[in-house]
Amino acid sequence: MGVTKAIIPAGGLGTRFLPATKTSPKEMLPILDKPAIQYIAEEGIRSGIKNFVVVTGKNKNVIEDHFDTNPELENFLSARDKGHLLDEINKVVNAADFIYVRQKEPLGLGHAVWTARHVIGDEPMAIFLPDDIIAGNTPAMSQLIQVAMQEKCNVVAVQEVPMDQVGRYGIVAIRKQFSPNLFQVKELVEKPSIAQAPSNLAIVGRYVLSPNIFKALEEQRVGAGGEIQLTDAIQSLLFAGEKVFAYKVQGTRYDIGTPLGLLKANLDFALKHPKYSEQILEYLRKLDKDFVVMQGKAQALSKGAQAAL
Repeated sequence: MGVTKAIIPAGGLGTRFLPATKTSPKEMLPILDKPAIQYIAEEGIRSGIKNFVVVTGKNKNVIEDHFDTNPELENFLSARDKGHLLDEINKVVNAADFIYVRQKEPLGLGHAVWTARHVIGDEPMAIFLPDDIIAGNTPAMSQLIQVAMQEKCNVVAVQEVPMDQVGRYGIVAIRKQFSPNLFQVKELVEKPSIAQAPSNLAIVGRYVLSPNIFKALEEQRVGAGGEIQLTDAIQSLLFAGEKVFAYKVQGTRYDIGTPLGLLKANLDFALKHPKYSEQILEYLRKLDKDFVVMQGKAQALSKGAQAAL
């Protein structure tokens, strides 16, 4: 049986984006003309996901409205021959079912996943972290699902990160390497110091896990950051004898969990978009020329100030 259900934890407060996220979810912040969470749903649908369980919190109702039909808007646009503007989102709405579960307390990623247990049931599941957008020809999640089905194991997506950034991630220790991109995991360490990090392979927002993760989460104590950590629960699956593999996903990852990351993603997506690429390139060329001129003026002023001394 394949993986057809997915959890999208979307209950966070998005404090890094305040005041923009005071009343709007960070998952609805746009990359070009689509909210970030729509890219996640599209990746899931291309990977064979049919049911999304979105774990939400306060002020997240707009996510539910986005993944729903809007007859009034559709009629308005159709009357003006602009019905095509909703084609992309309507394809998503018609291709999958979206179920919403409220996370009553902000107790961390592990708790958010555990909150969806009654909807997922006794099936393997995909987990998408919406702060990570992974673009590529083959959907990142479908790469993980293929490994999970082939090896009959849990799988986490990983990418190499600089050692000075390991403290921001869950890091994997390797038991055995099967190919340049596939590893059997020996241990997982949440947000280690550089000295404690067993590698620089960081978990990056995509998982395929067995339903036993819910029992492991039920038994978890509070971990790093005062939260229930999903990484610790996956470690428990290892202790229980389940196989956990790490797969170095192929694709370009965008960490949109910070304003700078979101800006970079927007710029990169615009440069690759047929509608915007030429205009953005021309704007950047002009910006570069203006910057060179400004830099030259600043250097001249600095030299003048030094001469005056």
